Order: sequence, then C-alpha cells, then structure tokens
Amino acid sequence: MGRIISVANQKGGVAKTTTCINLAASLAATKRRVLVVDLDPQGNATVGSGVDKRALRYGSYHLLMGEVSLAVAAQPAASAGYDLVPTNGDLTAAEVKLMSSIAREQKLHQALQGARERYDFVLLDCPPALNMLTVNALVASDSVLIPMQCEYYALEGLTALLGTIEEIRASVNPALQVEGLLRTMFDPRNNLSTDVSSQLLAHFGDKVYRTVIPRNVRLAEAPSHGLPALIYDRHSRGAVAYLALAGEMLRRLGEQPPAVTTPAAAPESTAAVVEPAADSRAGVIPLPLRSDTMTSS
Repeated sequence: MGRIISVANQKGGVAKTTTCINLAASLAATKRRVLVVDLDPQGNATVGSGVDKRALRYGSYHLLMGEVSLAVAAQPAASAGYDLVPTNGDLTAAEVKLMSSIAREQKLHQALQGARERYDFVLLDCPPALNMLTVNALVASDSVLIPMQCEYYALEGLTALLGTIEEIRASVNPALQVEGLLRTMFDPRNNLSTDVSSQLLAHFGDKVYRTVIPRNVRLAEAPSHGLPALIYDRHSRGAVAYLALAGEMLRRLGEQPPAVTTPAAAPESTAAVVEPAADSRAGVIPLPLRSDTMTSS
C-alpha cells in the first residue's frame, strides 16, 4: 500500500520543490514507484522534472476539477525516473472554482483514489501558502514533510503550518501526521542556523531528520536543465544528501533501502548528515512551537 506525503511550507524559498523532486528521484532510484503531483501554479516541479509547462494537455487543474482520471493526468518524467502530474498557471483557476464547490477540501483525495495501488510514494508539491490547494493536499495525505531553513522567520511559518495540520486532523483527516522536519540550505558556519537547529532537535526530537541538506550550487543549477540533482550530478553534495534522506525515510518506515543502481549511488559524506551537537547558545531563540502537534493521532 502506497504512502501519500505532502511536501509543504507556507514560507517560500525553503527548498520545498527542490526537496520534492530530488526526494522523488532518490526514491525512484531505490526501485520505488513514485508519483509527483505539482500543486503549485508556478509549475516549478513540472519544469524541474523536464516537462514543458507551456505545452500541457492535462495536468493538476484537470485532475482537481474531475475532468480526467489520475491515469490520464499522470505522465512519465522519463529523465527523472518518476511519474508526474504537471501543472501551469491554469491551476490558479482551480483554486477559485474550488471555493464554491461542495466538499471542496476533498477533491484531491477523491482524485487520488487508486494511487496507493499504483505507486509506493505519492509526493504532493504544495504552493507556498496555506490556501485551498494546500488544504486539499493535507486532506489527501498520510503525512507532511516540512522543509525549512534554520532561521527565525522560517520558524514563524512553521508555527502556522503546524496549526493548520492540527485543524485538519481535528476535522477531516484524523490520520494526518508530520512525516518529519528537514533542515535545508544548511550552513554549519552560521551561528543562527546552529542555534535554530539545536532548538528544533530539543523541541521535536526524532521528528527532525538527521539528514541535513547543505547549500549546494548543483542543486540550484539542476532545475534549469530539467533534471533532479541525482541525474544532473550524482556526486554532488546535494544529490548525496537527498539519497541519504530517502534512505533515512525508508528505514523509518521499516523498509530496507536496496542499493541504488541507476544512477550509481555516491558514497555518503558528512556533508549530507549532521549529528546533533551541544551548543552553548541553545535557548537564545524562543520558538513559538507546540511539540504535541508532531505526534500522530
């Protein structure tokens, strides 16, 4: 039975789409069947997967509006190794139409019926806002993966997202839980990053992935070539980090990740994983967070 995971954070610029497509490519490289659903009208996951968003016949808009089935909307992102439901600016119209629809928060859940049988993982790339598209994603999901930078403003966004997750759990999706918090664009030389990282570990414990995504030029370059970093430069620190994240996620789910054969795996490096370390400054940044939100129901 497959797992549906929203990749969400209302704050933009936290490597949400980068995480979605690179995690998808890494899971696909471990022989998992993976689907990415682009729910951001900007279409960045579509472009980063090598699909021309200006030449779409069907996409997320048509799927949400019930005009086509998942089997029709999904297409192979051949160079990336996974399937994709692409999108473009047309998706903005879907959000407007959803506002006047009956059971509007359930549309994606209904559209993804059967996805668990076809795929091992369905990753939903959410827009950087807590709007109706994000709500639909959360209602349809088993869990939420939250990428975030280790900075104070990112913590403010995290607080709002955790509150929304709690509201969804209390109303329409009681099984929803937090898959994990992922520290992205991490620079260990930055004192603030280290402080916030320590605070996250203190508040949320093992809900914070041990894998840390470093700042990496190759990760930033790869989307312009329509490729995940694993395909663009499999030996880059960013590609190694996302392979490590896929392995950590599979182990948390009780699965043994097989050896990556296509493309060949790069060896793990300390750049990909940062061990929790004591920091004398831990505690100087107040976190407006509630750790009870992180537990499953």
